[in-house]
Amino acid sequence: METRANYVLIGAFTLAVIAAAFGFVLWFQSLHTTKQRSPLRVIFEGPASGLRNGGNVNFNGIRIGEVVSVKLDNPRRVVALAMIENSAPLRKDTLVGLEFQGLTGVAAISLKGGEEAAPPVPLDEDGIPVLTADPNALQDVTEAIRATLQNVNRIVADNQQSVKNSLKNLEVFTEALARNSEKIDNVMLKVDGVMGKADNLMLGLNAIAGGNNGSELNLMVKSIRELADNVDKRTNLLINDGRRTLADISRAVNNFDRNPSRVIFGGSNNAAPEPAPAPAAAPGPRRRQQ
Repeated sequence: METRANYVLIGAFTLAVIAAAFGFVLWFQSLHTTKQRSPLRVIFEGPASGLRNGGNVNFNGIRIGEVVSVKLDNPRRVVALAMIENSAPLRKDTLVGLEFQGLTGVAAISLKGGEEAAPPVPLDEDGIPVLTADPNALQDVTEAIRATLQNVNRIVADNQQSVKNSLKNLEVFTEALARNSEKIDNVMLKVDGVMGKADNLMLGLNAIAGGNNGSELNLMVKSIRELADNVDKRTNLLINDGRRTLADISRAVNNFDRNPSRVIFGGSNNAAPEPAPAPAAAPGPRRRQQ
């Protein structure tokens, strides 16, 4: 019994230590978060469409916090409480408005500008800084949304017939596809067959080029090279024979030109050459007649 009681005490003490450590971490994190952020109250004198809990608070387009509560102070006044970073350079003359992500997005509180020399944000009765949104800015946002919706509506109205024709053409096209579904299936089957043949052809080329480490391709190249070498050798022989034949023909033509009778009737190669004619005697002195 004493051993079992000791185990219970040790387990309870261990759980208590773990719970204390966990609580300390949560407390330290909340303290750190509290020191990093501070509340800001934003008053909207009019509607604040789209603003809800969890919405962003942006300063010059950069997120610096989020909305934690939105409530009605009176029928014409909306009060939003946000937690923002302490490093945000808010001033008394900072402009407050709403910005939207698209036409149907959640609204975010938009904070812009402010002079560095301007005084800090004034405090409310409970010590929370408070800023009032510019009604003209809110009205401008609302008017911009309305103008955009009106433009979209006008475009649709002006092109109503075109839209109808487009929808009708789309319907006709889908009906044509439905009627010719079997033909389309046959075409796709033929395409699949052609693609299969192309794949087989590519596999064959791949086998020739890379099969057995490229040995088949090497053999083909080697055979083509040997054939080219043989053709080159035979061509050289034919050229040499042609040159010798042309030389013989040229020599025969020259012989015929020098001695045509010998070429026609033949002759001895040992015949003595004809004697050269004797040179004429030089004329002597002429005798004088008496």
